[in-house]
Amino acid sequence: MTHTGLKEAGATESLAADIRAVGLKVTEPRLAVLRALTVAPHSSADRLFASISVELPNTSRQAVYGVLYAFTEGGLVRKIEPAGSAALFERRVGDNHHHLVCTRCSAVHDVDCAVGSAPCLVPENTSGFAVHAAEVTYWGLCPACQTELATFPSLDNPTQGVS
Repeated sequence: MTHTGLKEAGATESLAADIRAVGLKVTEPRLAVLRALTVAPHSSADRLFASISVELPNTSRQAVYGVLYAFTEGGLVRKIEPAGSAALFERRVGDNHHHLVCTRCSAVHDVDCAVGSAPCLVPENTSGFAVHAAEVTYWGLCPACQTELATFPSLDNPTQGVS
């Protein structure tokens, strides 16, 4: 076995251990979804399906949804739902981090807690709720979109210059 093969085998065993740790059976679709999320965090179910269907052509879209549901329920992945976007999934769990979303290209990046300790934001009036988490989504332009718009300002307004 090559060095790369050993590395991949170790990574697969680590993913399998993560799956077992939340009480789930290790299956090829579960390994494939977890591997894909490791490479491409903040992926939609459709993106994950497209990614793993090459590796597992007999896997259905419904199977991917089932895996994501089991992983979310088990605490292995986190589901986020930015406004105007399909649900996205990521492996970073348990730290109450937040997200930056580009309003132009929809890129999503993690950002650590605004204050540093969960739940980051405590409402003035909790109405009797025991707050244990807060979700914050910051909206703006990512560096790539800022550069592109600075270089080609007409891209921000496609009708500019059209009569």
